[in-house]
Amino acid sequence: MGENSVARAKKSPRGRAATPEQQENQLISLAVQRAEEMLLDGTAPPSIITHYLKLATSRERLEQERIKAENDMLKAKADALAASARGEEAYKEVLEAFKSYAGGGVGLESDSDLQ
Repeated sequence: MGENSVARAKKSPRGRAATPEQQENQLISLAVQRAEEMLLDGTAPPSIITHYLKLATSRERLEQERIKAENDMLKAKADALAASARGEEAYKEVLEAFKSYAGGGVGLESDSDLQ
């Protein structure tokens, strides 16, 4: 099985990756396919067996959930910062509008004059 599937992988045209990310994904795919072949053939080294055993543990699943939650939290923080920046911009626009309504801004030196 090992030689036939490796020969198939070499014969099948994959095309050149357009980006480094695509190339990385192709290499990962090939490595996982090879690891699967070795596991099925019974020729996998202990490091490959250990790697996949660790992936199957509940601790690994919890770690992946934690990482996902952290990513979600960071995205929410970034969204909140962007919304805050938009709010500040809107606040400045409102202040400018108030200045123009108050006589074209004549006599207003700063935002503190509005308070």
